[in-house]
Amino acid sequence: MKPAGLKRKEDFSKDPAGALEQLMEHYGATVMRTAYFYTGDRHLAEDISQEVFLRAYRSWTSFRGESAVKTWLTTIAVNACRDKMGVRMFSEQPTDPGRMERVRTISVEEEALERMKKSELLQHVLRLPLPYQEALFLYYYSDLSTPEIADATSTPEGTVRNRLHRAREALARRIKEGGEFNDGYGS
Repeated sequence: MKPAGLKRKEDFSKDPAGALEQLMEHYGATVMRTAYFYTGDRHLAEDISQEVFLRAYRSWTSFRGESAVKTWLTTIAVNACRDKMGVRMFSEQPTDPGRMERVRTISVEEEALERMKKSELLQHVLRLPLPYQEALFLYYYSDLSTPEIADATSTPEGTVRNRLHRAREALARRIKEGGEFNDGYGS
């Protein structure tokens, strides 16, 4: 069950400046975690987050509200990350955004990154193909439904469900057997 709160465009200010303030207050951390997941770099994630809210501000009046506001912002964030990262996105490994908020200084950040590298579950997730990583992140970390993930990633909903199913199976298999994952996507 999803928490109550601002979900629809009608729940926000009609004024783009007022809406921007509300969007940043309610979804700033979500956008930042999404950007951090894709980039693995706090400073780049901050830049992308600013870009996301700038894009949202510019298009607030044209946003029809056909999806939840969180889904709309996640779509903007995913696209901004893809724009910024380009081809590199598919070769670099995302990091655990849940740990990002604990990062306070560079030395602590380096220490946190080392701990993340040693995280067994994260290592299993990072060995999955990027489409599976993305589906798991958006579902479990961003708390989006499969239709919302489909909207945010411009992917058919059936494909999202399939990716989640296969990713869960692959994780269970990896954890149980410690073996390699091979599903045709490569790893």
